Amino acid sequence: MKYIEEMKWRGMVHDMTPDLDKQLDKEMTTAYVGIDPTADSLHIGHLVSVMMLKHFQVHGHKPIVLVGGATGMIGDPSGKSKERNLLNEETLHHNQESIKRQLERFLDFGEESTNGAVMVNNYDWMKNYSFLNFIREIGKHLTVNYMMAKDSVKSRLGAESKDGMSFTEFSYQLVQGTDFLILYQDYNCKLQMGGSDQWGNILTGTELIRRKLGHEQDAFALTCPLITKADGTKFGKTETGNVWLDPERTSPYAFYQFWINTSDEDAEKYIKIFTLLQKEDIEPLIAEHKNTPHLRGLQKVLTREITTMIHSEEDYEAALKASEILFGKGTAEDLAALGGKMLLGISQTLPTSNVSTESIKAGIPIIDFVSNNGIAGSKREAREFVKNNAISINKSKVKDGFVVNIDSLLNDKYILVQRGKKKYFLVICE
Repeated sequence: MKYIEEMKWRGMVHDMTPDLDKQLDKEMTTAYVGIDPTADSLHIGHLVSVMMLKHFQVHGHKPIVLVGGATGMIGDPSGKSKERNLLNEETLHHNQESIKRQLERFLDFGEESTNGAVMVNNYDWMKNYSFLNFIREIGKHLTVNYMMAKDSVKSRLGAESKDGMSFTEFSYQLVQGTDFLILYQDYNCKLQMGGSDQWGNILTGTELIRRKLGHEQDAFALTCPLITKADGTKFGKTETGNVWLDPERTSPYAFYQFWINTSDEDAEKYIKIFTLLQKEDIEPLIAEHKNTPHLRGLQKVLTREITTMIHSEEDYEAALKASEILFGKGTAEDLAALGGKMLLGISQTLPTSNVSTESIKAGIPIIDFVSNNGIAGSKREAREFVKNNAISINKSKVKDGFVVNIDSLLNDKYILVQRGKKKYFLVICE
């Protein structure tokens, strides 16, 4: 399949300007995606546009990643109800370097390749503009009427908006348009890609190129749909917040659990968007899954592919093993063999509580331990659970009279409590 054809099959095309497919057929084309550097890690919400660039490079075209060092100092109003916090230059530089290390898992930045990826920072050119130069060289080419017609602006200026929009944010589309202009001139970049909420900002760039350089100039736009979940909740969010690519923010185990728990409907959509598997690989998987959904084959392949791509084969295998120990037929010996790093990762996905080292050394009767750590609502309920053989400590059933003590600690710090078949809790000794 050609690039646009493949993107449509993968469900990754929302809007595109006319004749883009002809441009891509004509020559190796350079395209860019802007990434907001407000954190030192990407989260899985960024992955859609990153995968667009990955496929773009696989198809022989040249990707540019633009880190918004300047725009990150302003704040994009698109899809937001209020202005964001602004970052200083030192923080933005740190975030850029961290993001590039993550992107190297997806894109080939090799300078020897004709279509090697490039990373740029719009602060490098925006810092050279004075305010007067900017409004003279850029601002005069776009009317206020044009800028106010954008949905991202209208939604912030409407009667339902309490806070309105600052001039800083209003100018955002001019800055983003300048990025496209600079990349067009300096890198022969003819295409900007992004999420569908960026359509207005991207078109501002194409319009600026036409008005400043002449209407014969060719500049194109391509946007992908905003990813949603079948149940209506926000994609990429859990109870603890964003699902990050940085293992220090979201452990490989928690990352694994996010994907393995995907619904059937979402798994069918996500395996096209977030993996490099081809049509001939994916369509038989989908057909097989529809016949045997209880085996969750689609979720297993999706989880393996993306966990290995973001982390490593070793991290995937370790997360798989930990999951089997917890939710399968793992033994107390298997659990004891898990390292402290994996147990810490597990803590991101389970209800946790804390006990003091002193109380563990003294010993805590099981009824008190269960009732005091939120595993039961009261001592009476705790007795019922224990009496009914429904409480396990570190995968071993316990009875009334059992005392939780220093010998109960995994890696000298953790105690895994199971209530019934599916309820797990992690108690951390500090």
